[in-house]
Amino acid sequence: MSTPASAEKAVRESLTDWKLLYRRYGIVLIFIAIFIISAMLNSNFLEPQNLLNIVRQNSVIAILACAQTILIVSGMIDLSAGFVLALSGCVACGVMVSTGSVSAALLTGIAIGGLCGWLNGFLITRFSLQPFIATLAMANVANGITQVYTGGSAISGIKDLKYVGQGKVGTIPLPIIIMVVIVLLIWFIMKHTKFGLYIYAIGGNEKATIASGVQVNRMKRLIFLLSGLLVGLAGVVLMARLNSGQPSVGTGKEFDAITAAVVGGTSFNGGIGNVFGTLVGALIVGMINNILNLMNVSTQYQLIIKGLLIAGAVIIDIRTKTAKS
Repeated sequence: MSTPASAEKAVRESLTDWKLLYRRYGIVLIFIAIFIISAMLNSNFLEPQNLLNIVRQNSVIAILACAQTILIVSGMIDLSAGFVLALSGCVACGVMVSTGSVSAALLTGIAIGGLCGWLNGFLITRFSLQPFIATLAMANVANGITQVYTGGSAISGIKDLKYVGQGKVGTIPLPIIIMVVIVLLIWFIMKHTKFGLYIYAIGGNEKATIASGVQVNRMKRLIFLLSGLLVGLAGVVLMARLNSGQPSVGTGKEFDAITAAVVGGTSFNGGIGNVFGTLVGALIVGMINNILNLMNVSTQYQLIIKGLLIAGAVIIDIRTKTAKS
């Protein structure tokens, strides 16, 4: 006959098993559930062109979310990503108009993103600023520079640069291919390199990482540099897809990326997360946006739902953080 103590132990073990199950497979189960519900709500959801559009339209968010993932896993965050995206993309468009060189425009956009990312890391490590404060300052600076550079108007006439956002390889849109390459690259870096190990170590226990001899400040600057390069790339892809440099199009994109990362299982506590989960998170957010659009739900209500998604994901993370994957 079971005793109260043994019954309590069984309950604890079952809860632990549930936490481990959620950590490992929860995001996939959520994806499947939302996919089925969306298909039931609107028959147009399952149209092949609609499904392809979901992935293509969220490729930029997925790239941004990869950038946020490496930061959040290392215990940091970037609130300037949307404005840096706009700056990188607009300058890339300007370079394209001036030089007619796709490679020059692409490299310039990526370099600007990397520079802004490195400056974020420098401010944080050199002056001991919180990432929230440093990146918020960068957001305002990047936004101001973008408005000055563009005069508040779109940059048109980008010619061949639009292929980066609108081109196809066979039947697959190029932005999707770029997204997949970035996800695989960041996965490899995080899982199979010493740099990736440091990303997890800094987020998991920064003091212990310092004690082990790792130059944490240098690593943080490199993490922000890598994140910035991804933001710059996302900016070029987005502007190319829109066929013009739009100075205000990046507003709020950083929050979409954070939502995708957190929904995908990246923990705000640091040390936990992977880009495959982030990719699924981005697709979940994309599916939700898509079905709401198909049902003619207004943008205001979509913002409310995104906010609830973040809150729900963080609550679940708190409830499961004691589980060891």
